[in-house]
Amino acid sequence: MPPPNPANDEAHQRLLNTLDISVGPKPFRNPHWKPSQRRNKNVKQIVSEASRKEASVLATQANSGATTPGFGTSATDSELTPAEVVTPNLSQATQNLSTLVLERNARAGLPSGPAVTYTNIESAPSLNPAYQQHYCDITGLKGPYTDPKTRLRYHDKEIYKVIRSLAQGVPENYLEARGAHTILK
Repeated sequence: MPPPNPANDEAHQRLLNTLDISVGPKPFRNPHWKPSQRRNKNVKQIVSEASRKEASVLATQANSGATTPGFGTSATDSELTPAEVVTPNLSQATQNLSTLVLERNARAGLPSGPAVTYTNIESAPSLNPAYQQHYCDITGLKGPYTDPKTRLRYHDKEIYKVIRSLAQGVPENYLEARGAHTILK
């Protein structure tokens, strides 16, 4: 290795400066870019906002007509006027008025029986054809296809072969089990 000389060191330093990418302009960065002024929320703020929203929803549910003590009684509308309710401020008066409106609507809409909610088991199944599932008459799997000859639903082509090989009268038994058979007199 030759001994280092100052001219060689200077040439080497100039080469390093020309190849250094941190010194040169960066055309990929927008010169007008500024960091966002929106402040990120910490976990404590997110949880407190969520609990506030939840409390407001629970407050409106607690003030609905279905949960008030007078709901379902034979009280007339004249007995439930907001003029008789003593309220210290306007917000409480409007809250009582909205409760009365909810009670009146609930009495008009639900004459008797349990309230139907999305968590209620007693609610009726949907009659919308878009939500009805069809199942294979042979396997019980989802059956998107229907045999035009026997009107049996089937899952795939293997089940279709089985349906075509059934003896006469057997498809009617499957249709009867599903409740889709027709009786000709």
